[in-house]
Amino acid sequence: MRVLLLTLCYLPDGAPNASVMAGLSEGLRALGHEILVITAFPHYGQSRPYVGYGGWRVKREVNNGIQIARTPLYVGREGSPTQKVLSWLSFNLIGGWAASRAGPADVIITPSPPPTLGLSGWLLGRLWGVPYIYNPQDIYPDVAVEQGFLHNRQLIALLRKVEDFIYAKAGAITVLSESHRANLMAKRVPPSKVAVIPNLVDTDFIRPLPRHNPWSACHGLDTSFVVTYAGNISASQRLKTLIDAASLLRKEGNILFLVIARGTGKSLLEAQARSQGLNNIRFLPFQRREFVPQLYASADAHLVLLRRGIASSFPSKTYSIMGAGRPLLAAVDESSEVGNLIQRTKTGIVVPPEDPQALVRAILSMANGREVRHSMGERGRKYVLEHHSKQAVALRYDALIRRLVAR
Repeated sequence: MRVLLLTLCYLPDGAPNASVMAGLSEGLRALGHEILVITAFPHYGQSRPYVGYGGWRVKREVNNGIQIARTPLYVGREGSPTQKVLSWLSFNLIGGWAASRAGPADVIITPSPPPTLGLSGWLLGRLWGVPYIYNPQDIYPDVAVEQGFLHNRQLIALLRKVEDFIYAKAGAITVLSESHRANLMAKRVPPSKVAVIPNLVDTDFIRPLPRHNPWSACHGLDTSFVVTYAGNISASQRLKTLIDAASLLRKEGNILFLVIARGTGKSLLEAQARSQGLNNIRFLPFQRREFVPQLYASADAHLVLLRRGIASSFPSKTYSIMGAGRPLLAAVDESSEVGNLIQRTKTGIVVPPEDPQALVRAILSMANGREVRHSMGERGRKYVLEHHSKQAVALRYDALIRRLVAR
């Protein structure tokens, strides 16, 4: 079948969702589908498209046998919510237009963000008389309200109407977790429409590697017990917990916190570390994709930090850390989706959020338990191979596509 994927981000874009969508496309193509991707110029983390992309012409290419049409968009200023919304809407318009000219498909897949891509999926489905699958990576507007980004009641009400419309018109909705499914059930979405299909990990790319490797040597990490936080610094995190934990551990000369981050809160975090004279925290910018496997391998443990009360957010890096065979230190609500996963699979330690003393105890426990860390990492790798590999996730989408088209 011909599958059209309309997605804001796709490799080589650095957004976490970009590699997920590329892996899904490659997995579906391996099962015999013809894949056409409509995506924006790579731009994640920058105020302009990446080098080699730009202008106002659609750029067409073929990658791993997949046809890709990359469209221009308004990128906007990094860190501005208004600019982000304008960027999203520009892709809705230009990407939707490019997709309409690409010819009919048998089925359309539209992931969010932006949530408004569900409207584009509906319009294309109406144009061609085919179903579309909506894949919310986060539940909007709930996640924006939960994280404190969105307060305006009228705007929230409007977004909920858009959300209800997209759910009503979608042929199927794929969510990442049971908590997301429960969220949709509470909104009276028919259970028959909703399938839980988690994100995938490219297990050939993200894989266990030696702890001491060229990247770790380059950054002087081979003589320390390294606790890494890699990802965005946003309202859903409480990274002051990391600063407080580092302060409590400043006399433990062998423990190093490595923060590889972007986001509006990074400069504030660096300022807090400087003001306290913390020499056991090192900050690095986001790394190029080819360094990511060694980056994961260079940590003895990886941090996942969420604010208290953030239960529905699921950092996509969690599966990548597990796929790399490294244990997790998660300061999250025990009942959260990520907390449940770690405890169920025994792939790390879960402590209460915003409790630096509890985090310190977990770090020291892990630092003194080499064999325990190794076992946690092995269990994580095995779990990802069984449930989140490119092949495993593509098979579930393949079954859904065939069932949906036949119906």
